[in-house]
Amino acid sequence: MALQAGGNADWWRGAVIYQVYPRSFQDTNSDGLGDLKGITRRLPYIASLGVDAIWLSPFFKSPMADMGYDVSDYCDVDPIFGTLADFDEMMAEAHRLGIRVVIDQVISHTSDRHPWFVESRASRTNPRADWYVWADPKPDGTAPNNWLSIFGGPGWEWDGVRRQYYQHNFLTSQPDLNFHCEEVQDAVLETVKFWLDRGVDGFRLDTVNYYFCDKQLRSNPPHEPDEDDAGLDAPDSNPYGMQSHFYDKTQPENVDFLKRFRALLDQYEDRTTVGEVGDGARSLKTVGAYTSGGDKLHMCYTFDLLGPEFTAEHIRGCVEDFQKVVTDGWVCWAFSNHDVMRHVSRFARTEEERPVIAKLAISVLAALRGSICLYQGEELGLPEAELAFEDLRDPYGIRFWPAFKGRDGCRTPMPWEAGKAHAGFTSAEKSWLPVPYEQAALSVDTQEDSYYSVLHHYRRTLAFRKSHPALIDGEMTFVGTNQDLLAFTREKGGEKLLFVFNLTRKPAAFRLPDGIVLGEPLAMPGYEAVNDAGTVKLAALDGFCARVSGRAKLLDKVKPVEGELPEAWR
Repeated sequence: MALQAGGNADWWRGAVIYQVYPRSFQDTNSDGLGDLKGITRRLPYIASLGVDAIWLSPFFKSPMADMGYDVSDYCDVDPIFGTLADFDEMMAEAHRLGIRVVIDQVISHTSDRHPWFVESRASRTNPRADWYVWADPKPDGTAPNNWLSIFGGPGWEWDGVRRQYYQHNFLTSQPDLNFHCEEVQDAVLETVKFWLDRGVDGFRLDTVNYYFCDKQLRSNPPHEPDEDDAGLDAPDSNPYGMQSHFYDKTQPENVDFLKRFRALLDQYEDRTTVGEVGDGARSLKTVGAYTSGGDKLHMCYTFDLLGPEFTAEHIRGCVEDFQKVVTDGWVCWAFSNHDVMRHVSRFARTEEERPVIAKLAISVLAALRGSICLYQGEELGLPEAELAFEDLRDPYGIRFWPAFKGRDGCRTPMPWEAGKAHAGFTSAEKSWLPVPYEQAALSVDTQEDSYYSVLHHYRRTLAFRKSHPALIDGEMTFVGTNQDLLAFTREKGGEKLLFVFNLTRKPAAFRLPDGIVLGEPLAMPGYEAVNDAGTVKLAALDGFCARVSGRAKLLDKVKPVEGELPEAWR
């Protein structure tokens, strides 16, 4: 069904978003790299999943030092992906199929080849001299403070022309913009307007809490060993995690800029934003600051569910923490994306367990309150690819190999047809990353022929979610249990659904609390747990859903935590 203009401003609330990594999705010109025409070609497949929107990783002009996250022109398409006309054709076809288009915006930094930076580094007096974070050296010539790059090494690079250091949170070829300069904000918003005028439906804001740094350039304190390590932004092999990043990111001034960003979006109908927040143990508080009040971001996601834990305790803790801190904001949950190991490999203990885990994970995700984001290939149950060092393209992985193997393992090309070279991704002799045999064996065409495949389970599960309004934006309340069971209700209008998931490797029984009346058991796709005289019997890695009524023994909705956010952020 084609999209209708206007009238659905809250389409993003409870939406299912499918992330496309363009260079790995489909190649149409035989250069071994995916392109925009390839996305257009595969849009009917994406539509068949039942998603509401696609999120496109960067396709802008770039030297590709960080696979497009180093932008040299925000208002043009890199030739390896196609042209602006190709983008327009892709977006028109997506809209015809009822799919909205969300694009990445990488605005905390640019490429060092961006004209803005080329001019800025030319002198200390040019019109764009203050557009980046420049600082004088200490008297001994060293960097102005101890800030680190998340990609390894210091967060400062010396420039011999200006005889100053410039800040970079990532590669040295990704200098950070100075958002304290209002002209920078204006210029960035002009590039955003370019895409809004072109008709995009929203933006995923990369590293949204990295826009501002401390004006005084104070050094970060060490990370205390007894601090909560949940949600750390770097692997143990990276010294970045040895600091508490109080001053190089997540500054209170960011809130006012996000208000400017939202004010621009609100001039257009039915647009949305989703921010990526990487802020260690403070991530949820940051999400609360950025999504509260309805005048900043529409929603955010953190890395809380992107780690190794797949337990009832962990998932419940993440959701409850969100409910406590992010009182009137909205979350986008995900188990995988282009920056982390695929969740089937994180959660499954054996190869045989992978499809079981893949099905259970999407069933849990689809039942949570919030929007959800899927990463291309997870609907096939793809595991992380094991790549040889010589095949790596990710500078992050190359830098920290072998302790950390980087992000290439989750970025290998989409397997479409098992019997073709490179699993149908490209007709080129060589693909930009190899397609491992174990991934080719899980190709789309292979799974289309099997009713019990992970692919068909995804389709049925997303259809189940859409058929129950309570799962889109209904209230969520956890049910008390002493076992490692994830039990909660979702409620909207006259519908209340009970979900019970057994995430352990042993059978379990869930006794319905007194006062809860079990109604019609629902055929949640893929699961057949039964109710026996008030006790739900679940197999290992199993799930159950039924309509219920009553409230006795249900845990109260968690109460908001007052005073959690700095006053300047409110």
